[in-house]
Formats: sequence, C-alpha cells, structure tokens
Amino acid sequence: MKSTIRLSHRLTQLAPSPTLAIAAKAAEMKNSGQPVINLSAGEPDFDTPEPIRKAALLAMESGQTRYTPSDGIRSLRAAIQDKFETQNSLHFPLDSILVAPGAKYALHALTQCLLNPGDRVVIVAPYWVSYPDIIRLSGAECMVLETQARGCYRLDLDALDRALAAPSRLFILNSPSNPTGVQYRRAELASIGAVLRRHPQIVIATDDLYESILWSDEPFSNLPMVCPDLQDRCVVINGVSKTYAMTGWRIGYAAGPKSLIRAMSDFQSHTVASANSIAQAAAEAALRSDPGLITDMVNAYHKRHDYLAPEIGRLAGVEVTPADGTFYLFADCRSFLNGTPSIGDDVALATALLEHAGVAVVPGSAFGAPGHLRLSYATDLAALHTAVERLRHFWSSHTGTHR
Repeated sequence: MKSTIRLSHRLTQLAPSPTLAIAAKAAEMKNSGQPVINLSAGEPDFDTPEPIRKAALLAMESGQTRYTPSDGIRSLRAAIQDKFETQNSLHFPLDSILVAPGAKYALHALTQCLLNPGDRVVIVAPYWVSYPDIIRLSGAECMVLETQARGCYRLDLDALDRALAAPSRLFILNSPSNPTGVQYRRAELASIGAVLRRHPQIVIATDDLYESILWSDEPFSNLPMVCPDLQDRCVVINGVSKTYAMTGWRIGYAAGPKSLIRAMSDFQSHTVASANSIAQAAAEAALRSDPGLITDMVNAYHKRHDYLAPEIGRLAGVEVTPADGTFYLFADCRSFLNGTPSIGDDVALATALLEHAGVAVVPGSAFGAPGHLRLSYATDLAALHTAVERLRHFWSSHTGTHR
C-alpha cells in the first residue's frame, strides 16, 4: 500500500548533501568492484591519533558513560577556553562556551535560537554546502554574495556593505574556506570589521573549522582576534573533526555572548540532550595534546596540494586558485564547459568523471559556484597520481589536449 504520510513543509526546502551523495555513489561503485578514486571526501584520510583513542578507552573503563551537562563537561569546556586564550588570544567565560555534537549542530542551534522567519542571513559564495539548508530550517532567508576566482574568492566590501544595509540579522564567514581553501588575512579581516561596525544589528558567526590546517605565510586570524570590539556580537564555531581526524566522533563547539550560548544550550538539551560523553573525553585529550600531534597530517595535506594544484591547472579550460589550507582544491571549469557543450554543466561533468573516469569530485553548484569542481586531496599521493592520469585522459578525449 502506498504511503500517504505528508512530510513537513520545511523539508520540501532541503536537498540531500551533495558531498555525501557523491561519496555514497563512489562507495557503491567501489563495492561493486569498480576502481573508483574518491576525491569528494570532506574528511581526513588519517586515523584519529592514538593518544586520543586511548583517552576514549580510559573514559569508558572509568565509567564516564552517563549523561553530561547539556553544554558539555566542565573539563572539556575549560580545555576549549584554554585553547581560545593560548592560540587565539580570546577570552570566553566557561558559561559562554557550548560543546555540541558537531560544529554543524552548533551552527544549527545558533540559527534556531537567533533567527525568525523572514530574517536574512548573509553568506559568501562559494559557501559550505549546508549553510543554505541550515538557514532555511530556521525560516530565515539567504542573501548570497558571490566571489570570483580572479579575485581569489575574496569578499567585495562594497557588496557586503550593501547587503548588510538591507534588513539582515546574521553574517557568516568561513576562513580558511571549504571549498576554496582560501584564508582571509588580518588586513582583510580588519577591512571587513570596519564594514561590520557600521551595522551594529548584525550578529557575526565565524566558522573556523579548518583553522589548524593552514600553510600560508600568515598565521590564522578570525574577526574577533583582529577586531576585539566586535567580540560581543561574534559567535566562534569550531570543532575537532578536521584538525584531529575525528569526524565520526561528532564534537564541535561554539563560544559567544552568554545569553545566546545559554539559549543554544537549552535548545540542545531538548533536541539531542548533549554530545556523547566518551567523545567529549577524547576531544579534551585532543585539545590538551602536543601541537606536534597533527604536524605530519598538515604536512601531508600541504605536499598533496602542491602536487595536485599545478596538475589540475594544466587541464585545458581549467583555472585553479592555490589554497592556503584545508584539504580542498577548487577548480574553475567554466571555460572547459563552454567549449564542450556536449557535457553540459558542472553536475553533468562530475557525473561523467565518476562514471567514465572513475574519479569522484563534487560539483561547484553545491557550493553556490556553478561551473566549478571541488577536489579533496584527503587521500594518499599514489591515488592522486592515478586520479590525475585519469583526468588527463578524460580531458584529452574531449579537447584533444591539456596544458
């Protein structure tokens, strides 16, 4: 009998995660014996470091298996507080820090507690795929500010000023960026801060998830670090997933104005109760660990980037902006697509690459940037070499050459 269950109107606005959908299709093809190379993954290919795993085992063996406070165990929040002070020169009281089951959930809690139907949120494209859907779930609307490869995907300040002048409530900035890998420098953040000072009604969310995966010539900074006077309306969102190869542990955190963090904690208490107790113990060990624990991982990403970026840039009709960090490369394929109308758009290109070249990538449309592709180098160099050979063959079969 056919189901007649009606789903909520909210869900009609949601689309499945394109990154997870591509990864699932790639996994299905691999399981059927097809030699697929997955460059769509949004997670590290390394195992969680041993000291962190041992901390989780100790937590289990010592009975840390019960409910925790909704805002997280005190010792983990203290570790987060110390991290902010030592690495970012930011001070947040413990009651202004929330531990969440993932940075994604922290952002969801923020939008649910801050936004009302009809409110507007300003985001920058290319953007992380989940921003629009998380915003729509709150009943708010997205205002997207586009950036271009020729400007290294940097935000246009006049466009930001105009967007914030319209009735807006929240501004989200992600640096280093998923999907571009581009980092905003201190001088650029200072200029953005100058614009934000003219719009005191705006709450600022700074998404710092890739803070530690960075190899640019300038250390990481975020808006409250550069503009301390804005901290009282900033919410800093971060987590341990990417830095410590802990995506499956689902621990993120947020810090910001006490009243807003308190509301987010209350919201969390009625939806997921709290983050997992064992994962919280592991996250505390991660944040208390020697900084050298992640050095080899970051160096590996950097080496892979320095191999892959010029190779992709040699493909005909493709422009690549080198990344400052993360483990992503964003390729502008619009010239190639314009010269190859038989393929169509970036979604069709990603599908063709998976089905005919055995290389899984994510179409740029998922990030608000049609005509682009995101390639993840969270895989070993040998796989990247094979992927490049397959891409060269695919490109030459459609253009007869690569640069």
